[in-house]
Amino acid sequence: MPELPELTALAAYLDARLAGATVVSVQFPTAFALKSTGFDPDILVGRSVRRVHRHGKFLVFQTSAATDSAEYADEGGALSIVVSFAKAGWLRLSAELPEIKDAPEPEPGSKSAPGYISARFGFSNHGTDFEVELTDAGRWKGLAVFIVHDPEDVPGVAELGPEALDPGFTLEEFSRFFASKQRIKDIIRDQKRIAGIGNGYSDEILHAAKLSPLAAGASLDPESVGRLYTSMRQVLGDATEALEGLGPDKLKAAKKASMAVHGRTGESCPVCGTTIQELAYVGTSFQYCPGCQSGGEILERPAARGSMEDGE
Repeated sequence: MPELPELTALAAYLDARLAGATVVSVQFPTAFALKSTGFDPDILVGRSVRRVHRHGKFLVFQTSAATDSAEYADEGGALSIVVSFAKAGWLRLSAELPEIKDAPEPEPGSKSAPGYISARFGFSNHGTDFEVELTDAGRWKGLAVFIVHDPEDVPGVAELGPEALDPGFTLEEFSRFFASKQRIKDIIRDQKRIAGIGNGYSDEILHAAKLSPLAAGASLDPESVGRLYTSMRQVLGDATEALEGLGPDKLKAAKKASMAVHGRTGESCPVCGTTIQELAYVGTSFQYCPGCQSGGEILERPAARGSMEDGE
């Protein structure tokens, strides 16, 4: 699942190319990616892009009205395209508009090709045509697109907690989340508590903080909570800086290459040399270093508690 660092870089990359562009085409090859029903997608055609930005793990294309008429004179006339990439969604950007063809329906129960297209948007900006394709490589299609007046009209956006890197998100506020018995990996991935962290970077943050993913929040002393907060800021901040300027075709590979433990089962920990382990859950898994994080113990799947269902 795309997370705060790569979505920040993606939004900036798109904004540099699409701010001021006119929407010239909209297509949903299959209907289920469009989750909002308040607007016909064609209402976007002719509107201009004000900016592209990130909100939590959502990508937002903010558009203005295509006309200066009184009907669209206020903010109520503006619309936003809000994208949730879910577990296996991503985006392709091209500078030419190829012939648009409907995507074939996948066979029931089969895996689709990585290029399965959920939606297409065409843009024109000062003589350059761009096409944005939203793709979903997952077996079960989770990528979702919402067309709304305000991103806050999307329930997942409205429920977001503070941004993980927001300067106003203090250690004191962060510490309040660790009074429960919920596992700390689940706590820092809960978007209603902290916006922007998914399965991959939670593995990296916990490794940097030298904490077990299965530790209960209430088991952490103030020093451990402070170390976790510092690690969160450091890991996400460094990753965001490292990915700056990269296009969508390079971001996923750059993220993967930067990971110390996530996705590196069986490799040696770059800190202590211990073999990195994996613990599987229904629908997801996580990686950790026993030497750095669990006192040498190989973790076992505990009795069901909390949630780890939106893995990467």
